[in-house]
Amino acid sequence: MSALLEHVMAPEVRPFAVAAAMILIVGSIEVVSMLVGASLSEMLGTSIDFSHPSDNGVINAISWVNVGGVPLLIFLLLALGAFSITGFLIQDIARMVAGPLPATVASAGAVVVSVPLVRAASGAIARLIPKDESYAVGLGDLVGRVGEVVIGPLDQGPPGRVSVADIHGNRHFVWAVAAPASGPLPQGTMVLLVDRDGTRFVAVKADDELKPSKPTLTSHL
Repeated sequence: MSALLEHVMAPEVRPFAVAAAMILIVGSIEVVSMLVGASLSEMLGTSIDFSHPSDNGVINAISWVNVGGVPLLIFLLLALGAFSITGFLIQDIARMVAGPLPATVASAGAVVVSVPLVRAASGAIARLIPKDESYAVGLGDLVGRVGEVVIGPLDQGPPGRVSVADIHGNRHFVWAVAAPASGPLPQGTMVLLVDRDGTRFVAVKADDELKPSKPTLTSHL
């Protein structure tokens, strides 16, 4: 184990070890953020749109690599993973041939090799993610929509989940809490999303005239 640790932490492979560690850190942050009612992937995914041209050259460059516009968190993990794996392979091959390369030279080589790998991987993942750009909506468009509590009850504590359809009929499962003046909203309650704070919505019980006439999600369970 100590030999493996020494190998991973050697100066010539340190950039690739750091990239691998960042994958673990980012993944851990995503898990913790979901447990506290947020989502790192949702926050990153709504901050930058890589699927359309931009005046920012950096964003356009990332858009070219991130073909298909996969979520930013997935793209980040793909890039870190490709850089880390490619860098370790380059140094292992160099050791067998002559000796390890300087870390800067190996890093440059890893970047060059990683770019087409990440582009191919993001394109493949994008094709697996069902989407239609003409039906894309932002989280703000869900404010004012009626949904159903599917994980509850909703109160002023940790958020629950609400199933809500956008104007195109696409269903979203969002984090929500009850409004300050509202009592607990149990599972199955139809609620109106009245406000949003980041990826977390504020809900109140929907008036009868706002409730849909069709069967609700829980009625089929």
